[in-house]
Amino acid sequence: MFENLSERLERSFKILKGQGRITEINVAETLKEVRRALLDADVNFKIAKQFTDSVKQKALGQEVLTAVNPSQMMVKIVHDELVELMGEDKTDINIKINPSVILIAGLQGSGKTTFSGKLAKWVKSRRGKNPILVAGDVYRPAAIEQLKVIGQQIEVPVYSEEGNLNPVAIAKNAVREAKQTGRDVVIIDTAGRLAIDEEMMKEIAGVKDAVSPHEILFVVDSMTGQDAVNTAREFNERLDFDGVVLTKLDGDTRGGAALSIKSVVNKPIKFVSSGEKMDAIDIFYPQRMADRILGMGDIVSLVEKAQEQYDIEEARKLQKRIAKDQFDFDDFISQIQQIKKMGNVKDLMSMIPGVGKAIKDLDIDDNAFRGIEAIIRSMTPQERKNPGILNGSRRKRIAEGSGTSVPEVNRLLKQFDETRRMMKMVTKSGNQARLMGRR
Repeated sequence: MFENLSERLERSFKILKGQGRITEINVAETLKEVRRALLDADVNFKIAKQFTDSVKQKALGQEVLTAVNPSQMMVKIVHDELVELMGEDKTDINIKINPSVILIAGLQGSGKTTFSGKLAKWVKSRRGKNPILVAGDVYRPAAIEQLKVIGQQIEVPVYSEEGNLNPVAIAKNAVREAKQTGRDVVIIDTAGRLAIDEEMMKEIAGVKDAVSPHEILFVVDSMTGQDAVNTAREFNERLDFDGVVLTKLDGDTRGGAALSIKSVVNKPIKFVSSGEKMDAIDIFYPQRMADRILGMGDIVSLVEKAQEQYDIEEARKLQKRIAKDQFDFDDFISQIQQIKKMGNVKDLMSMIPGVGKAIKDLDIDDNAFRGIEAIIRSMTPQERKNPGILNGSRRKRIAEGSGTSVPEVNRLLKQFDETRRMMKMVTKSGNQARLMGRR
């Protein structure tokens, strides 16, 4: 995400490379390119101008340290300004009251229904809540069915009333149902339209008045740029929502919505979402997003994603198996499953500092592990535990069974052998370091 913006900003900073100091002339040249980059990312013109004016004022007032060149100083100033523009710090949602009612609003196609499911799973798995989803989009039967499918997938009940076309009544009944069944978070998915209209606004305002939600989240398709910001302004005037959700960040996101929306409606971005997987939801951290926009990666979020899938007891067992040289293909495929649960592979790699730019033109399929999994699953249990017995005839059978070729099977076996050897070395050196620490 934001690849084009990142590239344009990086080019603008090159103007200052090799310069001995920051001057009004070279700052003006740099900021002209920064402003063009922001406008190309569909950032509001006034916001882009205010942004560059603020950067200029801070840059000209800076004393450049001997250890920092002008280009690095400009990156730091732009980074801090981006953080301030996007909200400075993360903002939590209000789910302290029982039951907490969360109203989801937005235009049709913005990803409200999918996000409702993601949020339900998030409050359930990460906050220990007991949510219920409410099918409040009575005009689109597909939305109700979609929510039911999502509910089954994440094991969260969905409240709906077949034949009832009154979303206000459905919302009130759903809150009553939540109280009776011990559900402590009520997430109401509402109807959207292709454009803002008075009927739609009255309807969602009626739902708000009926259930007095503790949190109203406005869902924005991040690919729509300034249109999303204008829509947010209209909704905020009627609903006074509490926060924004940016969806479809894995698409062709130019960045305009993320950079402009906080400044326009003065409401924080609370969540970002990408893809269809129910785990693909993250709290919005302005500083981390600024890091990614400026090509610095986001190693903190990457570690957090890993920790969510990390099982300490399983890790200890695996470490013992590696130390005893017992790491086999069953362990290998288990590790692949853990990585897949973390989300989009290319997005994960882009969080590593310096890697985002290197892979921006690579087509990394989310099914990149499919061939490896097919080969492993074509092995017998004995072969997975003892790869050393895989002779020529066995390898040919595995290739045919997995729809791959013998060279591909050979390549995986070689990679597996190298991985196992490296993991054993790392484990051995770690144990030695611990022993040294005890002396």
